[in-house]
Parts: sequence; C-alpha cells; structure tokens
Amino acid sequence: MATPGEESEAPTEQLDIACGLENLPVTAWPPGAAPEPFQYTPEHVAGPGADVDPTQLTVPGCACLHEPCRAGTCPCLRHGDSYDDDGRLRDAGSAAGCARPVFECNVLCRCPERCRSRVVQRGLRWPLQVFRTERKGWGVRALARVPRGRFVCQYAGEVLGGPEARARVRAQTAGDANYVLAVRERARAGPLLETFVDPARVGNVGRFLNHSCEPNLVMVPVRVDSMVPKLALFAARDISPGEELSYDYSGRFLNGTDSDAEDRPDDGTPRKPCYCGARSCAAFLPYDSSLYRPAEGPDVT
Repeated sequence: MATPGEESEAPTEQLDIACGLENLPVTAWPPGAAPEPFQYTPEHVAGPGADVDPTQLTVPGCACLHEPCRAGTCPCLRHGDSYDDDGRLRDAGSAAGCARPVFECNVLCRCPERCRSRVVQRGLRWPLQVFRTERKGWGVRALARVPRGRFVCQYAGEVLGGPEARARVRAQTAGDANYVLAVRERARAGPLLETFVDPARVGNVGRFLNHSCEPNLVMVPVRVDSMVPKLALFAARDISPGEELSYDYSGRFLNGTDSDAEDRPDDGTPRKPCYCGARSCAAFLPYDSSLYRPAEGPDVT
C-alpha cells in the first residue's frame, strides 16, 4: 500500500511479440525489453523464388462425417495415425516418431474441428515467453509444463527458392544471426524435396529458438492445406515450466539420415561457438555447407 502523498506504481504491461496473432500472447522478459523489429506471422508466407504459395490449398480433403478419422478409412491418414487420442505425436522422442510423413485433416475436410487429426493447425496451446539469455541472445521458454509429444510451435517465415536462400546466407556478415533453415525430405526412392524458410524479416516465435546438442524439441514436417510443410516442433520429452526450449539445428536429432552439417566451412570461415551446455556439446553450432554453395552451382544436392 502506498503511504500518504505517494502514488502506487502501476504494473508494467507485458509486451505480446505475437501482436495478438496467436491463440496466446507471447510475452518478453525482462519487462520493457523487446527483440529487434520484425513482422510477425503465425504461418508461412511466400517469399522470393518460392515454387508454391504455402497459403494455396493443394491437398484434397476427406469426407469422414459419421466415423472418426482413422488410418485405413480416412484418406488424410494414408500414412498412419500420427497422433494419439490426446493429440500427442506418436513415438515422440524416438526415431520412429519422425520416420513417416505427417498429414492433418484440412479446411476442405468434412470432419469436425475437434477431429484428433487437427493439431498443428490449432496453433499455440502452451504459454511461451521470449527472454534474454546470458550468452545466446534471445531464447524461448515454456511457462507451463509441456508433456512429451505435445505440439509447441512452428518455425514459420518466408518460404524461399533455393537460389534466394543461398544468396541471403552468403550476404550475411560474421556477426549476423542465420535464420535460414533448409529441410530436406526423401520418400523411399523419390526425388529430394527441399524447403527453405527464413523468419528473419517475417516470422514467428520459432525464430528465437536456440540450438542444443541435447534438445527437448524435435522438428517434424507436417502437411495440412498445402504440400509446403509446416515445420512443427514437438516436445521430445516432458518439459518443465521455465525450461528453455531448443532443437537441433543440424536436423540429426532422432533422424537416421546424414545431414549437410559439417565440421567446418569450406572457405575457412570461423565456426560460431555453441553455448547449449549439454554434456555432449559439439562446441560449435551446426554448419550447412549447401547454403554457401556458389551462385553458379547446381540448386539441388
């Protein structure tokens, strides 16, 4: 209580870096601090060179009206049930959980909105906070317990063509943060599918996630309305309130295939140190040599 002649201090209103575009506000800490300006988007947007507009409807819907969507009857789940009845990613925290394609029912489907095959599209369900770390710049933490297998957030931004993604990476200086993420998928003997996402200018809360050599999140490409995958991050284990969220930038975590992350850049550029603090820390952040390929080189590895 304020003493006579004094005014009580009004509580500081917390900044919502999501600008009201998410189901829940994404707060920032400490109070009064704010990340560098960027345009917030909860979903992918088409950027320069993108082959497909991620907002276009390119996946057909199902006609499941009287029976729940299940593998074997629902065409959206032709690759199997990805989620259990509680909406958790099956086999999260193991390689089996990342081995098969994940499709969700979409806006063209006739099943109800409560369908258990609608998870990532429902957006944030756990309160998140962007905060200043001691050595890694901004990071993201969960403000509530997140059970294993639960969807946490997307890594959303501009979907780029390969040449544009590599041009942006090559234009960076040593002190710039690299937000460009390359996701490579190959279905059996099919062609290599590459998705390049850059949330530096237009992105969501996922742009603040830091790398860890022992992460608590796993990234899974999830297709809903478009064949352009949503880069969904799920809890690989139970996550405690206040714990920093992280994923493996190299893509090796829970994936049996080799990635393009290498020990050192081909041009001798110094590696950026890793401050994840894990017992198995590799000491340096992953490096994707394909993003530094000369402009005259082929576009697909």
